[in-house]
Amino acid sequence: MSVSSAALLPALVRRERASLTATLLAPAIALIVATGLNLGLYVLMGRDPVSVIYAMLLEPFVSFASFSEVLLKFGPLLLIAQGLAIGFRAKVFNIGAEGQFILGAIFASAIPIYFPQATGQWIWPAMLLLGALGGALWASLTAFWRVRFNANEILVSLMLSLVAAQLLYYLLLGPWKDPNGFNFPQSVMFQYDAMVPLLIEGTRVNVSLLLALALSLAAFVFMQRSFMGYKLQVGGLAPRAAGYAGFSEGSAIWLSLLIGGFAAGLAGAAEVAGPLGQLQRSISTGYGYAAIIVAYLGGLHPIGIVFSALIMAALYIGGDNAMVSASLPIAAVRVFQGSLLLAYLIAIAFVRYRLEWPRAHRSPS
Repeated sequence: MSVSSAALLPALVRRERASLTATLLAPAIALIVATGLNLGLYVLMGRDPVSVIYAMLLEPFVSFASFSEVLLKFGPLLLIAQGLAIGFRAKVFNIGAEGQFILGAIFASAIPIYFPQATGQWIWPAMLLLGALGGALWASLTAFWRVRFNANEILVSLMLSLVAAQLLYYLLLGPWKDPNGFNFPQSVMFQYDAMVPLLIEGTRVNVSLLLALALSLAAFVFMQRSFMGYKLQVGGLAPRAAGYAGFSEGSAIWLSLLIGGFAAGLAGAAEVAGPLGQLQRSISTGYGYAAIIVAYLGGLHPIGIVFSALIMAALYIGGDNAMVSASLPIAAVRVFQGSLLLAYLIAIAFVRYRLEWPRAHRSPS
């Protein structure tokens, strides 16, 4: 008898029940693994790994001034990730939040650009509402193509983000360009009443942070306590069963994409009406893509996303610190973010599945 020459490869077998403890530990394990991998990368790059990790992971929390900047990044990441997670749990993969973020910023900017002399406390709330509607409108294009023509929402939403960026460049290099801006691609500065009020004096943190936290609570209630949220989750876990129960797949797609677009558009509006105070070409900072990592690192759960958004916001600020103090290229910061997502996906895969090795079959020699 001899062992068969066919390769004996292990198979992933789904566990009957995932361990809650392992699920909660998966993000922490992913952060440790990603940190270890990137330490090796920094050594190969000739950088001091201790200095880089200190700048990236610890320095954002050592002073209130730096932590306030973390909170500033925390708001938009939290908003966008909460919106995306609702769709992801329904197996509707909106990858175009970056474009929806840009459209939200464009729609919100229309008010102060076309009405620069307007005054009153109604302006900034109107900007936020218009920006949210702009993001939802942009997401509706993906929903239409997905429902009407069964187009892949990943590709459509991603390509629409590129279109949104070109629309932004056209406006800032053309009709919305500040005539007194020394030829920089930016709009005029917005009037005082078009700015979201500060939440913490002496910092740039504004009221939009409270909106992000409030919408996180709303996302928790919607997904954990509402019948509509239950339908979305059932449609994602068991689409055939949802169909037999009369749940509409088309409605789930529309709702998921509109919620994601609304949240991303609101974040874009808060960005131009908050720390920037004008529409700039640099408004597209990758929030829409980073929020995908935030959503999955938080386990697609509203509470987990709050903590993962804080971690990602700290990496944003820490990455800026590392680029200055350790001469770290921005690509290395993005590699850290990407490796964090990869490590989490591997960790959560072993939480939900186990390796099962096939028994060796013997054949007559």
